[in-house]
Amino acid sequence: MLPSHITSDLIVLADQSTDDTLSIAQEIVEENGIVVEIEAGCVGTARALGVQFALERYKGARSRCWLANTDADCEVPVTWLQDQVVYANAGIAAVAGIVDVDSFVEHESFVSERFRLSYFVNADGTHPHVHGANLGVRADAYLQAGGWQNLSTAEDHDLWRRLHSGRHQRISDARLCVLTSGRRVGRAPLGFADALAAHNVTR
Repeated sequence: MLPSHITSDLIVLADQSTDDTLSIAQEIVEENGIVVEIEAGCVGTARALGVQFALERYKGARSRCWLANTDADCEVPVTWLQDQVVYANAGIAAVAGIVDVDSFVEHESFVSERFRLSYFVNADGTHPHVHGANLGVRADAYLQAGGWQNLSTAEDHDLWRRLHSGRHQRISDARLCVLTSGRRVGRAPLGFADALAAHNVTR
């Protein structure tokens, strides 16, 4: 639970959804945010629209607004927002967490081990991974960096690089971990699902 002096707003964008995402989100969100159905067909565009809606609804200073991003097929830990607020209060402009996979049922039996051996995390918890499904950024830094671009893949790495170019303080922390889908086929070309599926190739 967030401290009482911090407010939150949940923005859910159902982009070309073909399942029950929209109705499930509407039931969960209720008056705690908004659910918007869009037809962007592009992850970068969808994320940018989500931020646009969020900033239109937030009337405070952009330097006091934190944008926490995840995906519909992800499960975040209970303290996910609290942990990011700690970094925000310390002056960090952006934080990148990691992901774990909920199930490898669509993959060969050896893929789980291959994934975990290849998913490198340093001993101090820092790591080289950047996932839009687990990325937080302060709104003023986000805007100064140019925001999410209309990219169908790697929109997360693109924003992360521009935050670095703008000399915004970033941190990577493996303690921030979300559980994501182990689906073999994803919607973003060359995205996480494709990277995971590549482990199925017999060597």
